[in-house]
Amino acid sequence: MPRQFSIEKTRNIGIMAHIDAGKTTLTERILFYTGRIHRAGEVHEGTTTMDWMEQERERGITITSAATTTVWDKHAINIIDTPGHVDFTVEVERSLRVLDGAIAVFCGVGGVEPQSETVWRQADKYGIPRIAFVNKLDRVGSDFDFVVRMIRERLGAHPVPVQIPVMMGDIFQGIIDLVSMQFVAYIEEGTIIRPEAQPIPKDLIAKADAARHTLLDSVAEFSDELMAAYLEGGPLDPVLLRGAIRRGTMASKIVPVFGGSAFKHKGVRLLLDGVVDYLPSPADVRPVVGRHPTHEGEEVRRPSDDEPFSGLAFKVMTDPFVGRLVFLRVYSGTLASGATLLNATTQKNERLGRLVRMHANKREEVDEAHAGQIVAGVGLRRVSTGDTLCDPDHPILLESMHFPEPVISVAIEPKTKADEEKLATALQKLAEEDPTFQIRTDEDSGQTIISGMGELHLEILTDRMLREFRVEASVGKPQVAYRETITQTIEHRERYVKQTGGHGQYGDVKIRLEPNPGGGFVFIDKIVGGAIPREYIQPIHRGVRDSLESGMLAGFPVVDVKVTLLDGSYHEVDSSEMAFRVTGMRAMREALQRANPQLLEPIMEVEVVVPEEYMGEVISDLSARRGRITGMFRRGDVQVVVAHVPLAAMFGYATDLRSASQGRAVYTMQFARYEAVPEGVAQAVVSAR
Repeated sequence: MPRQFSIEKTRNIGIMAHIDAGKTTLTERILFYTGRIHRAGEVHEGTTTMDWMEQERERGITITSAATTTVWDKHAINIIDTPGHVDFTVEVERSLRVLDGAIAVFCGVGGVEPQSETVWRQADKYGIPRIAFVNKLDRVGSDFDFVVRMIRERLGAHPVPVQIPVMMGDIFQGIIDLVSMQFVAYIEEGTIIRPEAQPIPKDLIAKADAARHTLLDSVAEFSDELMAAYLEGGPLDPVLLRGAIRRGTMASKIVPVFGGSAFKHKGVRLLLDGVVDYLPSPADVRPVVGRHPTHEGEEVRRPSDDEPFSGLAFKVMTDPFVGRLVFLRVYSGTLASGATLLNATTQKNERLGRLVRMHANKREEVDEAHAGQIVAGVGLRRVSTGDTLCDPDHPILLESMHFPEPVISVAIEPKTKADEEKLATALQKLAEEDPTFQIRTDEDSGQTIISGMGELHLEILTDRMLREFRVEASVGKPQVAYRETITQTIEHRERYVKQTGGHGQYGDVKIRLEPNPGGGFVFIDKIVGGAIPREYIQPIHRGVRDSLESGMLAGFPVVDVKVTLLDGSYHEVDSSEMAFRVTGMRAMREALQRANPQLLEPIMEVEVVVPEEYMGEVISDLSARRGRITGMFRRGDVQVVVAHVPLAAMFGYATDLRSASQGRAVYTMQFARYEAVPEGVAQAVVSAR
């Protein structure tokens, strides 16, 4: 089946922002204006298309990224609406990994908020061009220029307004489009708001001219033709100006800034024009680069239907009607239903049953998917998030995805014997969907421990177990996901000899264990001269890794260590892979014991927005929680306090903050880093284990 829209007329975009900035409302209005839906739903009514989960509609927040496809100005736009809550940052991470552009939404009152910074840095990591939309300009206290300054100062970006809002007092009247130099007035006729293009009001011409000169100064360098016309002082062709803005945006040198009020249907059409005009198509981004899965050598795939197929699985979802859905970004080639694919990550073949195009939780079956498209596959049973799928005759392995470690854990137990088996199935399916959700069994108590990114994350997951999988379970109190590390360098030699009558067991290794702050686990092989045969190096590596799962202080995982294999010996008859794996594990356990182990705890960056009269109570309370105040500044008529606080001290903070501020203060929290636990606190944690 031929493609309906050329790759040049395709856009893959994400909508990202801090919680409550208006992402889902904006997506809803985009779907309405593009004709994808016939009535725009509301978050507060629980009627939006993209927030389809019961938990999302009840809480009024986005929990899982939802994909849809719509059409504007003869362009196909694939949209992923991402969550704004820090507990679900994995959804943003894996969406940005496969997108070509993004709309960053900012509240006109709050400006750049904590999660705005987090998602911005994630987009920086993947080099994704962005346009900004300053939302909620109809709210009292909104300030377009203030938000633009915050984008520049807090995000280190180069925001370039392509519009300026027109206010009459606190009433948002319309927008001056600096490209076409027209005033778009929003005429309210009962419940209908009608945009109307008008000449720029005389009293605003000077302001519009100044803003347009600022725009031209920022983008003229991206077009020689525009620069020449600008210097000559003659009339400027809007097509030239749009081309320069597009080049600057795609190079991530500028961020065009739009404004409006998604809730009031203002500014959405112009933003859609901006998506088409300024954000890249799949053909505009660099060819995807990977490596051959079995031997050295770089593999390159251009975004073309004529190339061999390659794609990345970026999300797994369990659908109650069709079963397991795997979301795919097609980077090159054509994918047809029924095709046999190679999972280059696992080196196993997979057969694709059906292809569907998603519209939130609804499915539209398609026969083929082409380069640059985002689809979901049915029947891919052994594919996980981050796996590369490709043509078996032209293998390529793309860079996988890395996800943050969980910071909070709870014990979970089935309420009845009948729930026991259902619980195991539910946990397995939820873990397949969410790479930041982890499950383990406590060796001492035998309890099942589930770990996630925060209290809300685990609350949503346990709620889904009850509703989707019909599992009744008891959940314990949240526990902090501590880690262990070492502070000294130790060399240790371990010999493992065991005689059993027949073949014995023999292994001999010498390792050096040293701290590796912030560097994770590193294993270095320095064996020379065949002291240990090559086939035994990998078992030693596995044994060393196994020993890191449970530390010597309190049984928490060990992180940030470097292990160097220095020397050893073997026995021609008694040595085996198992013997060397055990030897590596025993050597590591002994070295960990002697390397002065230290307990680490997750430190959270907490931002509290509080009226000035309650500042004292808030700061005092954060200090009592072992918090360190790192910044204070004014935002509108409130104060913002930023602090680094141990997660262990933040349980129940929402209730205490409401009490201390008569319900007028709010806070957000996100993981910052791991830090050493003070001696007294560490002793209490260890003794509690």
